[in-house]
Amino acid sequence: MERFRFITAGESHGPMLGAVIEGVPAGLALTEDDLAVDLARRQRGYGRGARQAIEQDRAKILSGVRHGRTLGSPILLEVANRDWANWTHVMQVGPLAEGEADELEALAADGNKRAMPITAVRPGHADLAGALKYGFNDVRNVLERSSARETTARVAAGGIARMFLRALGIEVWSFTAEVGGVAVDPARATRTRDEADASPLRCPDPDAETAMIARIDEARSAGDTVGGVFEVVVHGAPIGLGSYVHWDRRLDAALAAAVMGIHIVKGVEIGLGFEQTRRFGSQVHDVIEGRRVDGTWIHRSNNAGGLTGGVTNGEPIVIRGAVKPISTLARPLPTADLVTGEAVDKAHYERSDISVVPAAGVIAESMVMLTLAAFVLQKTGGDSMVEVADNLRRYRERIAAAPVPPAAGDGSGGHARLDA
Repeated sequence: MERFRFITAGESHGPMLGAVIEGVPAGLALTEDDLAVDLARRQRGYGRGARQAIEQDRAKILSGVRHGRTLGSPILLEVANRDWANWTHVMQVGPLAEGEADELEALAADGNKRAMPITAVRPGHADLAGALKYGFNDVRNVLERSSARETTARVAAGGIARMFLRALGIEVWSFTAEVGGVAVDPARATRTRDEADASPLRCPDPDAETAMIARIDEARSAGDTVGGVFEVVVHGAPIGLGSYVHWDRRLDAALAAAVMGIHIVKGVEIGLGFEQTRRFGSQVHDVIEGRRVDGTWIHRSNNAGGLTGGVTNGEPIVIRGAVKPISTLARPLPTADLVTGEAVDKAHYERSDISVVPAAGVIAESMVMLTLAAFVLQKTGGDSMVEVADNLRRYRERIAAAPVPPAAGDGSGGHARLDA
């Protein structure tokens, strides 16, 4: 059975968002404060919109934990939507009473945008395809779930994965690498991780950040939005997570899918990524210099981004995601009406961020951590943290030792017979 799997629930303006995380080993130290850190990081960043001023995201742990330790049973998380108070009739779960329906109809007639059915589909959103797929005539049914607000639940779940990986010596973080065509210069990336995380765009290059902020301001002035690139880095992952045996057991494929599954991401790179296509092989492949005394292996570079053949190779894992400009524009693009099929001047607009690259990086951290946690458990097994940690320690010791020299004709590959 798959371990560390999760599912989220909830709508953008519904009463809450939820997540169920199954397969977390027993004995992991976990509190609501542990989850609050990344939820707060997700809400920050220059260019965010008004919704972040309304919400103060905090996850409640409703099951699977007792006295600050996981039980091995499913963990249920809940994050309240404070904005729900403004959408109670529009988004209520039960059928509308006759008077409530009349009230919404009157509000819509008076121009209240919340009460109006939405038919002017937004370019770049799931509106048109989603409404046709599920048979809706009101796009509200689509945008409430396709909204990036759902990622709040992913980040809450990712906080559990962070605590799990951290207990095993694996750390994950991210930074903003590019906004609106302005990229970080590694030579000027002088900020520490903590300093970068505290900066307006979570950027290690202060000069680049200043130019990025100017690009965001330019987009805001034009009623437009701007995208960029985030980078996620993993330190401490052991050699051997993932497999080359089947396509669906490759860790690079799983990580790419996890990051690509973020609403606003339209491209994923690992290591050099597409830059490899512009170089000769001699300039790409990481020379292996040998094994240290402690058994760890030395690569001259890390162009592969810590993954070769779908398997971790002991170097830091490096993943980048391409963040498209946000689809909801303050000056909406022309579109068409869902019901009539006719052109309309402006797509639907409620409110929007200008840029979310820093937040997208935090979300990507969560998706990477949840994926890594599952692959660690596939490798180590174990129902409790003591068992997982012990299995991982013994595995690290085993791969640090030199293999037995092979002999011609010996098909064992270095494996001793278990029945010998």
